[in-house]
Amino acid sequence: MSSAPKQRESVEALSLTLHGQRVGIVSHYAGGKNILVFDPAFAAMPAAPVFTLSQTISKLAFQPRMASQRLPPVLSNLLPEGALRAWMSQALKVHTDNEFPLLAAAGANLPGALVAQPIQAGEIPGWALSQRDRTEPVQINVQALQQKFSLAGVQMKFSASRQDGRMNIASTQGQDEWIIKTPSTVHQQVPANEYSAMKLAEHLGVTIPQIALLPLDQISGLPDIPLPDESLAYAIQRFDRSLRGRIHSEDFAQVFELYAHEKYGRRNYEQIAATIYHYGGEGLPDTQQMARRLLANILLANGDAHLKNWTLHYPDQRTARLAPAYDILTTLPYIRGETDLALNMGRERNWYALTLAHFQLWAERVGVPWPAVRVHLLDARDRAREHWPALLDELPMAPEHKQLLRTHWRNLNDDFRIV
Repeated sequence: MSSAPKQRESVEALSLTLHGQRVGIVSHYAGGKNILVFDPAFAAMPAAPVFTLSQTISKLAFQPRMASQRLPPVLSNLLPEGALRAWMSQALKVHTDNEFPLLAAAGANLPGALVAQPIQAGEIPGWALSQRDRTEPVQINVQALQQKFSLAGVQMKFSASRQDGRMNIASTQGQDEWIIKTPSTVHQQVPANEYSAMKLAEHLGVTIPQIALLPLDQISGLPDIPLPDESLAYAIQRFDRSLRGRIHSEDFAQVFELYAHEKYGRRNYEQIAATIYHYGGEGLPDTQQMARRLLANILLANGDAHLKNWTLHYPDQRTARLAPAYDILTTLPYIRGETDLALNMGRERNWYALTLAHFQLWAERVGVPWPAVRVHLLDARDRAREHWPALLDELPMAPEHKQLLRTHWRNLNDDFRIV
């Protein structure tokens, strides 16, 4: 008795390359299934560049990753969220949860060093299609590339290069070593807030990229977009770009194989630190740096340090290091009455309840020696107490934001109070 014929299903695919090495292929089937299959040659390499640390800490290792409509989290988290995603989806005429076309459209300029390139019909290798044995794949060309559009003006966040003392919105791949954030049409004085918060954090010993506040008229190539009556943009140098090429990176939603909408509730700061301490190339120094950054978030009333705002990068392509801090700002002026960090630490989230004892519990759960962490916390706290009040006076943060921050300092526990 002959077996029934397999149902035919069209499939399109993207080749994923990292530093010139093909990592794998993600295939998109007409029924909505997305399947990431790792290249057998990549999986067999004795010293391959690291694609994701989850392959080290997960039992799945190089097993295929599957998802419906959305991409597997390690790829999904490379895509934008919110308004930009909605706009891209509208331009591509696809649902916002249909992520394969979004990856195809953004594949040449993703965060980190991964590049996603379309595979022509007939050129998808058999090993990439082996997970759908009940259907007969019909290879087609990637469809999303038929649409042409610009991302300008949606996110108000642009890649740029610095040339002759001016910032130029990048139009060529590779010329994007800076990120420019224009003023928000929703919240007031965000560029000055973020610049000031980052400078205060830097003063505590938090590692940050080079940053600047720039007059809008010093930015060339800025699209004609709606802007509020503010004159300054915020610029931050990208840590995933260098003169030697791209530097691979991944946020902790990717590391933990979670989706962006799970960035607040599924993990805590102990789990982030434990990953850094036990799997990073410089476990103790990077965990000490994380402790300083956590204290900075408490002192700055930053309630948005979620999983996607903590990132690993791989400067040598193989060794995980904690990336420099980014997206640190005082969120309290924009969420009045806010009292909580984005994630739990030592069974606590309320920044007015947090003490050195919570950091000690955090350190013990991570497995890092408490004295090695305590000395960094005391140093950061003492720097803040001695220098922050005067430094804040000199920074460009809006006066009402400064007043909220000073009130916040006075309401902190005795261990961290600044007066």
